[in-house]
Amino acid sequence: MSEHRRKPPQSEGGGRASARRAAQQRPGRGAGAGRDVPTASPSGPHAERSAQGTRAGARRAAQRGSTGRGRGSAKAARGSGRPDKRLINYPRSDRSGWKRFVPSWKLVSGTCLGFFAIITAGAGVGIAMVGTPDPNKAAQAQNNVFFWQDGTQMVATGGSMNRQIVTIDKIPRSMRDAVIAAENESFETDKGVDPMGIARAVWNMATGGSTQGGSTITQQYVKNNFLDSDQTLKRKVTELFISIKLGVSEEKDKVLAGYLNTAYYGRDAYGIQAAARAYFGKDSQDLTPSECAFLASVLKGPNLYNPDGGIGAAATPVLNEDRARKRWAWVLDREVEVGRMSKEERAKYKPTDFPARVESEQARGMSGQIGYLVETAKQYVMKTKNITAEQMALGGYQIHTTFQKPRVDALVKAVEDTRNDFLDEKKRPEYDTFVQFGAASVDVKSGAIVALYGGPGWDQKHFTNNANTIGVPVGSTWKPYVLAAAMQYGTQNSNGQGISTDSKYMADDLTVIKNRAGKPLMGPDSKPFRQKNESPTAYGYVTLNEAMEKSINVPFAQLVFDVGHAKVREVAESTGILPDSMDKDNTASFALGTSTPSAIRMADSYATFAASGTHREPFSVTKVEKDGEALSGFEAPKDMRAMDSDVADNVTKVLENVVQNGTGTKVKKLGRPAAGKTGTTDQNKSAWFVGYTPELSTSVTLFRTDPNSADKKLISMNGVGGTDSIHGGDIPAVIWTEYMREALKDAPVKQFPEAEDIGVTADSAGAPSPTPSAVPSPSATPSMPPTSSAPPVSPTPSKGGKPTCKPWRLCPDPTGGTNQGGNNGGVSTGADGGPSGSPSLTPSGRPSAPTGWPTFGQ
Repeated sequence: MSEHRRKPPQSEGGGRASARRAAQQRPGRGAGAGRDVPTASPSGPHAERSAQGTRAGARRAAQRGSTGRGRGSAKAARGSGRPDKRLINYPRSDRSGWKRFVPSWKLVSGTCLGFFAIITAGAGVGIAMVGTPDPNKAAQAQNNVFFWQDGTQMVATGGSMNRQIVTIDKIPRSMRDAVIAAENESFETDKGVDPMGIARAVWNMATGGSTQGGSTITQQYVKNNFLDSDQTLKRKVTELFISIKLGVSEEKDKVLAGYLNTAYYGRDAYGIQAAARAYFGKDSQDLTPSECAFLASVLKGPNLYNPDGGIGAAATPVLNEDRARKRWAWVLDREVEVGRMSKEERAKYKPTDFPARVESEQARGMSGQIGYLVETAKQYVMKTKNITAEQMALGGYQIHTTFQKPRVDALVKAVEDTRNDFLDEKKRPEYDTFVQFGAASVDVKSGAIVALYGGPGWDQKHFTNNANTIGVPVGSTWKPYVLAAAMQYGTQNSNGQGISTDSKYMADDLTVIKNRAGKPLMGPDSKPFRQKNESPTAYGYVTLNEAMEKSINVPFAQLVFDVGHAKVREVAESTGILPDSMDKDNTASFALGTSTPSAIRMADSYATFAASGTHREPFSVTKVEKDGEALSGFEAPKDMRAMDSDVADNVTKVLENVVQNGTGTKVKKLGRPAAGKTGTTDQNKSAWFVGYTPELSTSVTLFRTDPNSADKKLISMNGVGGTDSIHGGDIPAVIWTEYMREALKDAPVKQFPEAEDIGVTADSAGAPSPTPSAVPSPSATPSMPPTSSAPPVSPTPSKGGKPTCKPWRLCPDPTGGTNQGGNNGGVSTGADGGPSGSPSLTPSGRPSAPTGWPTFGQ
């Protein structure tokens, strides 16, 4: 064998195993420090001896090298990783565990610097890109055009007053001082923005909280330039950029003039010049300091501070004027506080010097009923689409209404003919002044308001819409709801079954009323409460049909406790009566009409009976167009089932009997099927007739109040028209009949649905008949003659020729006894279920201004 092929001799402990052990040892200072690891080159005899070490020694050496005992070993271990080539070392490669996610100070500082650089650059770009407001463009307005139901134009409003821009020299110093003092004291020194206010607004926008506007005059001016007024984060950011740009680039006088020229002051007036003309009939440069303080007050919010009134129950003319007076005084005081008015100048303006205003130009342009029709439709649109008064005043809307001109004209004629023949303010000024009429007519099949009478007209300085007035008690027109609840839900005497109108109740005057526990209801004098009727007639026990026919109070005062006040409220609400208009007290008076719904709501509610228990919400607009496009949300309201059809039809049957034989006999002159109920209140403060045919439901109210008084208290109508008292079956019924005759002259005669007998006879305690009966008994027909205990019904007015007395006079026709009582010992007197004199009387005792729409009236 050749020499070069011979294998070299292997040392003991060497070979592949030794090589592996040597490779396992990590280089570095730590390895050289081991006790059994050689420090010299593995050559020569020493290397041979080292190689002969035991396997255990090699393992120990390897373990010491891998654990890195000593400081140098640990540093070597950390530095042995591959270098991180990422732009951002996160999570950190040079850390282990949770420490990998702790950012370094370099990363934090770099991120912050980058963020602020981006924000700064973005703000700069945004500010450079946005334009500044153009007051001439912002102040322009278009007409709103209103159409009758047949598509013909009713009126075009707005637009003409809102195009006047004036320079700062035409705005008096007193106006500038008043606005700066009230709105933005630091206006002349700030940079156009309020950082804290902006932060709050942006945060609330982003988190869905309440919206907030800019607090500085500059920000408000910018906001006015955005005519859509959408409360969005995008718009707020844009406003912010524009405000900052204006704060650093525009003169303060220019910004202030822009704000005053684009702000909305009410009365459809945009800008200080339009407002000066609208409220005071003068140019802006001629305004006095007191008038300037008033206009600065209105800027707080015209809906709540314009003394003409606004939208919503809190925006009545009375409440608005009170707020405006207080704000006016505050603005003057504030000017003194911030050094913009001397104390001597302030002392010139006493509370009695509150500025007098001229008649609204808008009112002069909408005579008769047009103002009430336009305002009704306008409020419906604003509520439906959540449009602000400022947006509506800018115009551009084409509004198609439900109002039918022939029927509006017929209603106006019926009211004014009766007024002219009935009232003589010159002859009887102490009685015939301040008498108010209100009426509304609703289509039974749809709920559309086809006509209303709101008063003599805006041009006559009567701005309150009497068709939508709240605060006038409805008297006995409330009794059908008590009856309907008893027929729908039964009483505590009927074992849960609905009762029949043949059920008998005690009807004698001054009868003690019992609560649901069967115990006497106690009055404030701690004596049992006795309900008062208008008549002292001893009726004895009568059916509910007869009690409704003669409008006797006692049976319904007891029935409301037997069925439960909550059930009556439930039925009334299901027919469209708003809960806020209902008397909250659970007294006997509640059954007799202490609630105060509007004429619109009463007409719509009674339409539910006419429609066999199907309710439709009242509405006044069928279509709205803006910029050529139709807006959604103006479809007719959907039908809702309010009560069983049999219940509604039986209520109609009872109310037909009221017309044929009871307190509403003057309505028989209509000459077609009609049902309705009269209502007259205590002390004769209001009188109602609410009735319907199968086609139309109409309500008419009569009350007396000074529309210009501060409290709008109701005044007794005793002596009005030369009569001792006014009943619902008199003037209201006559107006109702005259209108309905004309409104339905071309309509075919229709009959009401036949009412099937329903319910069990459940008499009140003490009645001579069995109680309750298990078998339904037939209800009385409308032609049933009165019982022997009741006074006979007098004949209707003579046929042919002129009647022997005026149609509203107290001729032999019955008017039915009626006043309710409260917890007052039964001493109140009145007619036809009147509400006053009772604990349930509304606190104000006065009518109020229109409430918000489309929830018509209260």
